[in-house]
Amino acid sequence: MSLRHFDAQHVRLTVEGRVASILLDRPERKNPLTFDSYAELVAIFRAAIQDETVGAFVLSGAGGNFCSGGDVHEIIGPLLDRDTRGLMQFTAMTGDLVKAMRACPQPIVAAVDGIAAGAGAIMAMASDMRLATPRAKVAFLFNRVGLAGCDMGACAILPRIIGQGRASELLYTGRSMSAQEGLDWGFFSRAMEPELLAEAAANLARQVTEGPGFANAMTKRMLAMEWSMSVEQAIEAEAVAQALCMTTRDFRRAYDAFVAKQRPVFEGN
Repeated sequence: MSLRHFDAQHVRLTVEGRVASILLDRPERKNPLTFDSYAELVAIFRAAIQDETVGAFVLSGAGGNFCSGGDVHEIIGPLLDRDTRGLMQFTAMTGDLVKAMRACPQPIVAAVDGIAAGAGAIMAMASDMRLATPRAKVAFLFNRVGLAGCDMGACAILPRIIGQGRASELLYTGRSMSAQEGLDWGFFSRAMEPELLAEAAANLARQVTEGPGFANAMTKRMLAMEWSMSVEQAIEAEAVAQALCMTTRDFRRAYDAFVAKQRPVFEGN
């Protein structure tokens, strides 16, 4: 399905050029997730696998906040009445969101302003690149509601971004990571004032889409796969991946442009 024809009901999905933008749009509650928005986000990222016209995503929240996590009234409360089977169905669904974000070939840029808590922190973490404003606060606060920090891949992904010790502190205490800490620790790549965030995220996404689409998708795939590989295995896998990229027309386009002393124009294949 083309994302241009995806009829999103619970988030705002727009496509401009080769950039798809997802806006979490419940600003009066700091953009919490519901059962429906979880499912819709999974569907969007899964549909993206089949849409070669989209080269990158921007994920953001409305009203000065990113996402406050699962809605206390629409998710947390009802979970108290579920049996073990029902709870397992829910936790599997939340994990499916991270799986879908990591499996879609398009790089995802998270534009984090204000609160990114719980599942909101996870979505920022699961994105490929993260920009922030000085007022961004990221909290993996699961232990503050009596749960373990090992939620939606946090114990696997977060230490790889900021290091085991720093991740442990955040997951054991549930405290907020400030924007400055996020910059210093490598969680965020850049920070800017709130009025500049949307354009900066869009520009970064457009910059990604101007590159070779097949090769970018391969980079995202290998970044994930090589977590569980030895260096020797990674080198072998990258040799195969790079040889495949050399069969694309974008590789030929880059060569022809170099010979002509021009900037290459990639088409994603």
